[in-house]
Amino acid sequence: MTAQPLHHVDPDQLPCAVRHIENVWIPLPDGDHLAARLWLPVDAGDAPVPALIEYIPYRKRDITRERDEINHPYLAGHGYACLRVDLRGSGDSDGVLRDQYLDQEQDDGVAAIAWAAAQSWCDGNVGMFGISWGGFNALQIAARQPPALKAIVAACATDDLYADNMHYMGGCLLADNLSESTTMFGHTSCPPDPAIVGDDWREMWLRRLDESGVWLDIWLRHQQRDEFWRRASVCEDYSAIRCPVMAVSGWTDGYTNAVFRLLEHLSVPRQGLVGPWGHKYPHMGEPGPAIGFLQHVRRWFDRWLKGVDNGVENDPLLRAWLQDSVPPSTQYKLRPGRWVIEDAWPSPNVREQVFPLARHRLLMPHENADDFEPVVDRMQSPLSLGLFAGKWCSYASAPDLPHDQREEDGGALLYTSEPLPEPINILGAPRVELTLSANRPIAQVCVRLEDVLPDGRATRVAYGLLNLTHRNGDEAPEPLEVGKRYTVEVPINYVAQSFPAGHRIRLAISTSYWPLAWPPPEPVELAVVPTESALILPCRGDKFDDERLCEFGPPEGTPAMSKTLIEPGHHNWLVHRDLAADTSELEVIKDDGRWRIDDLDLTVSTLTNEWYRSQGGEFESVSGETSTRKEFLRGDWRATIRTSTSLSSTPTHFILRAELDAWEGEMRVFSKNWNRRIRRNLL
Repeated sequence: MTAQPLHHVDPDQLPCAVRHIENVWIPLPDGDHLAARLWLPVDAGDAPVPALIEYIPYRKRDITRERDEINHPYLAGHGYACLRVDLRGSGDSDGVLRDQYLDQEQDDGVAAIAWAAAQSWCDGNVGMFGISWGGFNALQIAARQPPALKAIVAACATDDLYADNMHYMGGCLLADNLSESTTMFGHTSCPPDPAIVGDDWREMWLRRLDESGVWLDIWLRHQQRDEFWRRASVCEDYSAIRCPVMAVSGWTDGYTNAVFRLLEHLSVPRQGLVGPWGHKYPHMGEPGPAIGFLQHVRRWFDRWLKGVDNGVENDPLLRAWLQDSVPPSTQYKLRPGRWVIEDAWPSPNVREQVFPLARHRLLMPHENADDFEPVVDRMQSPLSLGLFAGKWCSYASAPDLPHDQREEDGGALLYTSEPLPEPINILGAPRVELTLSANRPIAQVCVRLEDVLPDGRATRVAYGLLNLTHRNGDEAPEPLEVGKRYTVEVPINYVAQSFPAGHRIRLAISTSYWPLAWPPPEPVELAVVPTESALILPCRGDKFDDERLCEFGPPEGTPAMSKTLIEPGHHNWLVHRDLAADTSELEVIKDDGRWRIDDLDLTVSTLTNEWYRSQGGEFESVSGETSTRKEFLRGDWRATIRTSTSLSSTPTHFILRAELDAWEGEMRVFSKNWNRRIRRNLL
């Protein structure tokens, strides 16, 4: 198997000649406007076509331009009017963006759909597609049931903004909460392009700088599941979605679990697709193999927007990439494996198998834990456990996957099987049942499922987190009673994985996982009763028809924009240890370099740095710090934005500090500081 590069299709070879409009204004009920790029067949005015909308805040004019020109002209060339729309307060649109997934965003999206459906070039049928934010709001707007919206494709998105998002996991605060806030701090501080909005650009920019704010301040004030998270989580009422849904993700993405919940709970025509990829569209997916995703999307919309009788409704409910075993690595170009299908979810072909625990041992299902001596295993993990965990959501743009788990296992309780006599395939959500007690009222537990190769190397297959104060749910956390035994269930992220004969399965349990998740307020010792605990795996039987309807074709798209690289980028993850000072630091570098968009004579540069630190076992030493720099240059116009954010904590509070500075040319035109103390709520 070899990875297939993206094939750039000559636009002249597409079924429809395409016309491009750099900017169109979509009027909103309050008088503001959304900015959009539009691609459509040249004869759409005489022969109207369905419209497809991608609705995100990441700047159609420059930041996502390269990806947009791969996707939208391709789909337009197959008979669609494609709109790439900037959210209110982003890119060239009017207004201010103050947070994610607000009612205003959804109202604007409903208005944009109605506007598109009413245009002379549209036949009245509209679809939405998008990745990440665009997948989120496709689901959320579908739940509003705008009449013209007939189908959606949601990639790398979630149905649950609290329990399965970059903010919290199992009631634990994720470091991606800080990382995502940093990303949006930089984006919402950028100016519109004067070439699009005219002389008002400066006033629009200064308003954004002053009013958008630091979203981390908002997110940290909602540490449990409350109305703030529920209002835009479609899991609160799956029945509100009444149009067909394609849900897409990858095993190294952060949003895989939602695909399976959507398949289980939606009652509309639906499909799930999960490959080996990170947080990328599947035709650009890494780790590979990438697939012909745009052809797949086109077929989906042809059925539900054009009424083409192409049999989509008879396709398998789920296509998933069953991953072969691989040695541990922080990055893969290709994940070997094979496609498998399921026609129902939950699937009758997947059955749970219980693997009991005994001291240092993971038993096989036929073994009985009662045959082993009852013991209590105690553990207090070092704060440095987690430096090699990788990112909660891999973007496959840096070495951000987990390292050899032997780097982490020394600070954990390990339960390892004997070499497997025959292969085991799993598809679904593993889980761990633990009987344990803690010596503190606030504690967390991390569980890692590992594939141990015959030579001892260990690859992390999946993991799960649980803030033990959330053991009875995320709405009303309860402190632990010190020393009291509890039986808890720790869910592990969905995965499809093959464990070969001769390999071992390992369960690793730790009391912290920093910096992937913020640690508890003080060190914790957990006491685990292994003979009253177990790992439950979703074991899958082989099916004779797994290859049915899994031919996706090669990855395709139209040519990307013409650009000139001025300074190359650099991405890396670095672990720094100072043994004299007993300090640990994870440094993340995401430098996209500097490039010129030739068609616009616009030069863009972006840089993000992150640092996550701790000292010894001092829990008050834990901190995260981030910085961003963005610059836009055309002729004598130059806008530069710098942000910095830091988060630290005491046993009772989070301490948030942020700075924002902006320059027009050499003159600093804006500067603002934030300093906040936010009480911890059993976190």
